[in-house]
This record gives sequence, structure tokens and C-alpha cells, in this order.
Amino acid sequence: MSEIEFRLERTPVEESDDEVQHDEIPTGKCIAPMFGKKLKNFRAMEGVPMTFSCKVVGIPVPKVYWFKDGKQILRKNYHYKKIREGDGTCALHIEVTNNDDDGNYTVLAANPQGRISCSGHLIIQTGPLRNRMTPMIHSQRVRARIQEVEEGEPTQERFFQPYFLQAPGDMVAHEGRVCRLDCKVSGLPNPELMWLINGRPIYPNFYHRMLVRENGIHSLVIDPLKQDDAGTYTCIASNKAGQSSFGLELRVVEKEMKQVPQFVEKLQNTGIAEGTPVRLECRVLGMPPPVIYWKKDNDTIPHTKARVSLHQDATGYVFLLIQPTRKEDAGWYTVSAKNEAGIVSCTARLDIYAQWHQHDPLPMKKAPRYAALTGQGLDIKSAFPTTDNSPILFSSSPMETQLESDEL
Repeated sequence: MSEIEFRLERTPVEESDDEVQHDEIPTGKCIAPMFGKKLKNFRAMEGVPMTFSCKVVGIPVPKVYWFKDGKQILRKNYHYKKIREGDGTCALHIEVTNNDDDGNYTVLAANPQGRISCSGHLIIQTGPLRNRMTPMIHSQRVRARIQEVEEGEPTQERFFQPYFLQAPGDMVAHEGRVCRLDCKVSGLPNPELMWLINGRPIYPNFYHRMLVRENGIHSLVIDPLKQDDAGTYTCIASNKAGQSSFGLELRVVEKEMKQVPQFVEKLQNTGIAEGTPVRLECRVLGMPPPVIYWKKDNDTIPHTKARVSLHQDATGYVFLLIQPTRKEDAGWYTVSAKNEAGIVSCTARLDIYAQWHQHDPLPMKKAPRYAALTGQGLDIKSAFPTTDNSPILFSSSPMETQLESDEL
């Protein structure tokens, strides 16, 4: 920034020649002026026409002030012609340059949001008389041609101010993904669009692209979306008839750290008696939390299966409960955990054993007092009747150690 620009942006100026008025500040989003195109430096021969031009946009539309060597150029100075177009183009035209036009030219744009300025330098060269006459004759010919056009039939050209037919509202997008802001604008001539974030212009680069479809849809594409892309977005459409704009808030949701599911505790092979409840349990962690699937012998286990219930808690524990168990529950059980990062599985065997039923022992019979005699001798077995499964028990007392039969 030159010292003149620095001083002009901080000192009062006389009223602008523009028809732009800032009596009422708009209620919508206001943006400080910014240059789409700045003034350039020129070197010209004395006597030729010369035009400084720039393009400035802002909300509300900025007022424009012109200066030469730090002194404001007022409307009453007919040596200069000020031009202002609806698309933000501002020009200062000198029809016939002379040595006094040599110097530094500055344009200042201002609205209630702030001021901005840029400068360009004009160097006037003087040559031999013969060379000096040529541009003057050329300038006269140009004026004659312009006069002929003005005296002929007026050419009617219609202009329409830009109008947004389609504009997005506030948005929420996820970090790391593609974000697309689409809009459709009408106007004659075709408007030019400028995108801004938090009042700063967005220029096309590797992450930001401005696209136009065949149907007239304009798009700002951000790929991939980052946290610093969050903010207030403004789109300004401008043409010779004027400008229009819209704004929106973009919120960026922080990207989740993705982690492939991992088994902290795996299923264990289990064997259990039929009819006893069994619980097949494991623990799996992942980000985002995985979805759990169960299979038995490669057949998916539904959540509504009789006697079987599936459970999962916030700490990653997953278990399958069967109550009561049956023989047909035996087999290979597989649990799978799946999320956006991947899928893992583990398998275990469940065996069901038959239940052994134990019979209650029969009450012990007391042996008869005397043994039975048969033709072959003493029948001990018949004297102590027993069942097939009962052992033969003998008991004795000190007083009855030896017994004698009455039949002997």
C-alpha cells in the first residue's frame, strides 16, 4: 500500500459523484468493499485517450472516489470522465492526455463496512512534433466516429439486474467429504459471480472450484472439506445493471476417527449339559461402534428366534444367550462386527451333552432272623432277598453273633 492510499483510507473525503446512497444500512449481511480487478500502470503518448479501470464489489454497493496525486477529482473537472457500471466496473477516462495528466491515480471504495483503495501510475511521453500530431489526428478521428454513432439511430440495449432463482440455505457438512454450494442466477448480460467466506474472496485452487453447468447452475465445490472452511459464505452476482447477493452459514462436523473393529475378548469353545442355559460372550471395539451379526453353522440368527436372545452394551460386550439349551443348539457359532472401516469375525464351538438321570436307591431291607434251609443246604440268597441292582448287606450285633435254627 502506498502512503497516499494509507492516508486516504483514514481521512474524510468529499461526497462521491456516484448515485449510490448509504442512508440506510441493509439489515442483511454486510461486506466491506473488495477489488475484483485493480488499477494498472500505463505509459502513453501525449494527446491519446487513456482510461483507468477497476472492479469493486461489496454489500452495500460501495461509493467510489477518484484522486490524482492525493487530490480528489470532483465532478466539475470536465477533463476527466467517471464511468460506473452495475457489475462493479469503475473507470476514469481522459479523452486527450497532456503533460499535466502525468502522475499517480487512486480509486477509493467505501461503504459502512470499511474502505479500500488501489493506485495506478500514468507516465506521459512527449515526442517530436511530427509524432505528437499523429495521436491528436487519431484522437480526432476517434471522436468523429463516436459522433457519427451518436448521431445515427440509437441502439437500444436492455439490461436486467441479477436475480437469484435458486440459492442454498444454512448447511451442515462433514469434514473430509465433498461440499457443494449450488445456485442459479438470471440477468442480462450474464452476471459474474464472486464467492466469499467471512468477507474474504475465495479464489480457485486445489480445494476450491467454481463450476457452471449447462443448465446455468453455478457451484462452489470444496473437496475435501476442512474445519477452517466453516463460516459465513456470500455469493455476489453482478452485471452492468447492478448486483445481487445471498449468504449462508456452513457448519463443519468434525471427522470421526475410524478404527477397524477388533476383538478384545473372543468367543470360547463351550460344552454344557442339555437343558442348562448357556451364554456365548465376547468383547469387540471399533470406531464408529460396529454393527453385530450372529450366525450358527453359516445361517444368520434372527433377533426373534425362540429361546435365543442377542445382547450388546456400550462397553463393547456382546453375548448370545440360549435358555434352555437343546441338542439341536450344538454347532459352530460366529459373531461378526462391521463398521465403515472394516469387518472382523470370530468362531467358537458349542457342544450339548445328554443329561444322565440318577435313580433313587431302594430302601434297604433287613435280613431275616434265620437262614433258609433247602434240600441242598443253607440258602443264603433266599434268606436275604435282594434286587439286581442292590448289594447284599449283612449286619450283626454283639448279642446275636451266632444264630441257631430251630429246625436243626
